[in-house]
Amino acid sequence: MKHIAILGSTGSIGKNALDVIKTHSEEFKVVALGANKDVDTLEHQIRQFRPRLAALNESAAANRLRERLCDLNGIEILSGPEGIQAVATIQEADQVLEGMGGSAGLLPTLSAINAGKDIAFVNKEVMVMCGPIVMDAVQKNEVNLIPIDGEMSAIFQCLEGARDRQTDIHRLILTASGGPFRDTPKDKLYTVTPQQALRHPNWDMGAKITIDSATMMNKGLEVIEAKWLFDIELDKIDIVIHRESIIHSMVEWTDGSTLAQLGPTDMRIMIQYALTYPNRLSTPVPRLDLCESRTLHFEPIDKEKFPCISLAYTAAKVGGTLPVVLCSADEVVVDAFLKERIGFMDIPAILECVMNKHVVIANPSLEDVLEVNQWAKSVTRSIIKDKR
Repeated sequence: MKHIAILGSTGSIGKNALDVIKTHSEEFKVVALGANKDVDTLEHQIRQFRPRLAALNESAAANRLRERLCDLNGIEILSGPEGIQAVATIQEADQVLEGMGGSAGLLPTLSAINAGKDIAFVNKEVMVMCGPIVMDAVQKNEVNLIPIDGEMSAIFQCLEGARDRQTDIHRLILTASGGPFRDTPKDKLYTVTPQQALRHPNWDMGAKITIDSATMMNKGLEVIEAKWLFDIELDKIDIVIHRESIIHSMVEWTDGSTLAQLGPTDMRIMIQYALTYPNRLSTPVPRLDLCESRTLHFEPIDKEKFPCISLAYTAAKVGGTLPVVLCSADEVVVDAFLKERIGFMDIPAILECVMNKHVVIANPSLEDVLEVNQWAKSVTRSIIKDKR
């Protein structure tokens, strides 16, 4: 039986992971759960899965959770960053599922890796911000880092058994649904609302990643993530619009053949594979019916309409701390857009402004990354405040 710790258990990835674990209760045991402040959901999860340890990032929320669980014995409730770190490094865990998202997952992920834990992760921001540091820690500690995100999982699966990635791979092809505005003219994007942007046509995801999908920033961040995760040159990573989201990504080999991973739009498939790797188990999700799907469409991305793509490629090409700036500033602008403090097309404009203000550190340390993360967020908030 594999023992699992989950960071971000109250989010969409965490909930789906627990659904997988419940389906295969004979294979997995939950030993720790960590979240931000959702007391109601975490209490329900604790009563159902009975972990030894749980943590909430907000201290007040953790206190409320302790009061509610006073009838249970043997469960330790912690709070703050130290509590989240304890979940990430709990001794009993064989694998840590990192579903927190954003820069908040950076230190817990590195702590889990340095504690020798295999990692199942969906947090592309961690790889964007400090991919070289993460991959160096993975190699040093000889752990598995298995992506959950659909596109990264697809490429991970297609690359299994690859002999020499540097010489055998012609390119990685990331597929993108195009989000809710794939057919919306650019001049109409200036007036779209958060409610419209949150209506993803194919996937049910958290608010941050859904807005990133609407701006196509999600795909831009995946380009940077793939560069480090698969040790692939930037000019070998392409993006295509694939409306049906049936092909989750592809690998084109030097001999002209292409491998693709196909499946229904259900995150439980990728989550389960990350937890069972290299084995596979039956999954209680609808099967892909290609006869029903009938056609698959592909088209190029309009980079003028979605400028976040070009910003991401620029950040990846320059490297150093510029991807940190892009990633950190994006957290702030997405939050501001959701709160209707800025418009939809203000998102790429502000990101470009923050990137232009930054003096890049070529080979950043972890301390540099953390400092730039705070700098980028502070500058972005100032720009947003000045716009109002």
